[in-house]
Amino acid sequence: MRAAKPVSASVNRPAAIGNSMIKSELVQRVAAQNPHLYQRDVENIVGAILNEIIAALARGDRVELRGFGAFSVKNRPARTGRNPRTGAHVAVNEKHVPFFKTGKEMRERLNRVDG
Repeated sequence: MRAAKPVSASVNRPAAIGNSMIKSELVQRVAAQNPHLYQRDVENIVGAILNEIIAALARGDRVELRGFGAFSVKNRPARTGRNPRTGAHVAVNEKHVPFFKTGKEMRERLNRVDG
């Protein structure tokens, strides 16, 4: 089992998160890799990208980032569910859920065998 990477003291998160990364950590890494950019500018750039992806999905558009993946919205039709505690039938409304499909390059990098 791998040990969790240390999280900076400025981030107050439970240790159970493990190797996940939150938006502020992404901003810190990008800012560290690009010292010519101010951290607040990196925050604005990351925020603008994420907000535009969200806006496109809200419009029903598909967002494709070559090599990374594609974001889209899937429609889940209304259905009849069951309450697990009582077994009673429950009407579940139609909903739209975000969907992400990884790109070929990302899949290859994640599954690369070093040898």
